[in-house]
Amino acid sequence: MASAARGQDGLSPVPRHCATLARSVRLLAAFRRERSEPEYFYSLMARDTVALLGSYTGLRGATVIDVGTGFGFFARALTAAGARCVGIDHDLGELTAHNVREPNRLVASALALPFRTGSADVCFSSNVLEHVPDPWRMADEMVRVTRPGGTVFLSFTNWLSPWGGHETSPWHYLGGDRAARLYERRNGRPPKNRYGHNLHPVSVSSALAWARGHKDVQVLDALPRYHPRWAEGIVRVPGLREIATWNLVLVLRKNGS
Repeated sequence: MASAARGQDGLSPVPRHCATLARSVRLLAAFRRERSEPEYFYSLMARDTVALLGSYTGLRGATVIDVGTGFGFFARALTAAGARCVGIDHDLGELTAHNVREPNRLVASALALPFRTGSADVCFSSNVLEHVPDPWRMADEMVRVTRPGGTVFLSFTNWLSPWGGHETSPWHYLGGDRAARLYERRNGRPPKNRYGHNLHPVSVSSALAWARGHKDVQVLDALPRYHPRWAEGIVRVPGLREIATWNLVLVLRKNGS
């Protein structure tokens, strides 16, 4: 595992990230409380994810763009780590849902980021890619706004994972439209994440192909987000990786000095 990156002041900007089995159990247990205690789950996830990001790059003083910032849990964790963070989201309701007035939040599209080329030290996104109709255009935009030598951190829930259908899981294995109908029949309302509208099937293989084929980036890591480090090899096994990865993290370094 990479050691924690250090800022210009020589101090580690975030706690050291330890991808142990105990950590995996803790995250999966917290996931069961996502709907009943979202503050607890997302705050834990944000701290863990920022620690992971901090093992690749220093965050103290870094300019970070949080793509799909939503309720702002990750932006707050990034700010607590010393980053200068700006968050964008296409949904004003997501930005204002908790009645908390957050600075540096913009309503904008992930498919056309309103930032200059090379303006960020880090471009970050957690669980947004599967919600846009053109995921690799979003990923290209993240690369564009990152400075040469900067870091792109991109994670998403792949479609064939056990939670690929989000609240319609595991019925999504029967097809996205059928899963939505089953959900509505059982719950009396359509799912928030509607297949083909704001939920799209993204695969681990397509993510790896995009990253490895992009001329402007170097792949630093591709790993299953919630797994122990010793299980990261599943990403290298075609077929198995689509089901067993659950959530893929791509960490990229933009080429140039």
